[in-house]
Amino acid sequence: MDFRVVSYLLGRLSVACGIVLSVPFGMAVLYKEENINAFGWAVIVCLLAGTILKYFGKTNVHTLTVREGMAVTVLGWVMATFLGMIPYAAGGYLSVLDSVVETVSGFSGTGATVIDDIEALPQSLLLWRSLTHWFGGLGIIVIFIALFPRFGKGAVRMFNTESTGPTDSRFLPQVKEMALALFTVYVIFTLACTLVLWACGLDFLIAAEHAFSTIATGGFSPYNDSIAHFNSPLIEGVLAFFMLISSANFGMYVAAWRRGAHIIRKDTEFRMYLSVVAVSTALMAGNLILTLGWDGTYAVREAFFQAVSISSSTGFVSCDFDQWPAFSKYILLFLMFLGGCAGSTAGGLKVTRLMLLLKTARALLRQKVYPREVIAVSSNGTEFSEDVLYGVVRFFLVYVLLDILWAVLLVWDGVPTFEAVGVSISTMGSCGPSFGIFGATCTYSALPPFSKAVVALSMLMGRLESFSVLVLFLPSFWHRRQGW
Repeated sequence: MDFRVVSYLLGRLSVACGIVLSVPFGMAVLYKEENINAFGWAVIVCLLAGTILKYFGKTNVHTLTVREGMAVTVLGWVMATFLGMIPYAAGGYLSVLDSVVETVSGFSGTGATVIDDIEALPQSLLLWRSLTHWFGGLGIIVIFIALFPRFGKGAVRMFNTESTGPTDSRFLPQVKEMALALFTVYVIFTLACTLVLWACGLDFLIAAEHAFSTIATGGFSPYNDSIAHFNSPLIEGVLAFFMLISSANFGMYVAAWRRGAHIIRKDTEFRMYLSVVAVSTALMAGNLILTLGWDGTYAVREAFFQAVSISSSTGFVSCDFDQWPAFSKYILLFLMFLGGCAGSTAGGLKVTRLMLLLKTARALLRQKVYPREVIAVSSNGTEFSEDVLYGVVRFFLVYVLLDILWAVLLVWDGVPTFEAVGVSISTMGSCGPSFGIFGATCTYSALPPFSKAVVALSMLMGRLESFSVLVLFLPSFWHRRQGW
């Protein structure tokens, strides 16, 4: 572990945070808002911290070890969280703990908020909330690699640490080239969503803020009642479409760009994801019609939007689904747990992992019946090795154990059991809204301080897929010995 390399790259990332914070700072100056000093201090701290870290760092970075790549990625996310929380805390809008929760929720794409009156915030701070989604959605490190000058083979380590899912989302040989291609698709989707929402009658800034949250599958909205504020089937339909396409592997779009649209049609995981959304919509709509007596069209509209919003881990709310029957709630809970596709901005377990788990279980059963048969597990034309399948099973077990751990800690801190389970699954799945006192129309402000610290850690682990964070707690990880 070369700490000077880690220090230098963290310094560059800190400077990048300062540059990003200068955007809402400029808005605060332009509109003469009360929080000019808060953003000004945030920019100064970022630039100062970056200068110090780069001074003590090693500038000649050609390659990184696995440990250094993990350290830069995880510590980079932690550092970005503490730098990004400055405008909330310095402006007096939130306590330090609440500022950390709000910021990690933004960067992780969770969308859970501790702010009870969002509409009372200055426009610059609302923009910053949405920007945290946008930069965290594709990945702080991926955007960092795409936009900054190349620094050798170390980019591979950081790219792989931040990428989600068991499959390789790199369809181009050079990591920087792949990161730039992903970023290009990301920007195109964001611009398209912004322009369509603008054409639907939204103010341009409001359209952009919702586009940032939608493409990043985050869920922050500048309105207290989220998407229910519009009560518009048109806007809900636009948002649902962009949430759907953002739940697919962004590498798939890069491949389709290079090889043709048939790549999208043949993608097994995306087809499976669309099937899950369709079945969930049908089941919840039927349940709402039979139990609550809703009109069929309205039931399908609300069931579809919430199925897309929750499965994509965006967490936008078009109605109070906490008032829905228990059957529909459990479907939403399952969608929170499952999430979207690997390589997307969505959180959760990922559809491809569920597919591989089911196929592995089937293969093990067949081996019991046909002991001498060589059974391969494949998906999308790719045969997976035993190491990959072992990794999927290992991740599933750790993911479930962490869900249980967070729920137990929340219950121990006084949170009701069902609410604790919902918050645990929602934050690990980067979804946001839960049930009960933390449901669709509520915030996380009622959580006790210890529980807020727990959900902050849950959101970070959910976004970085646990292992990258857990290894930092191993003493051997920090040793200077040669090797990984």
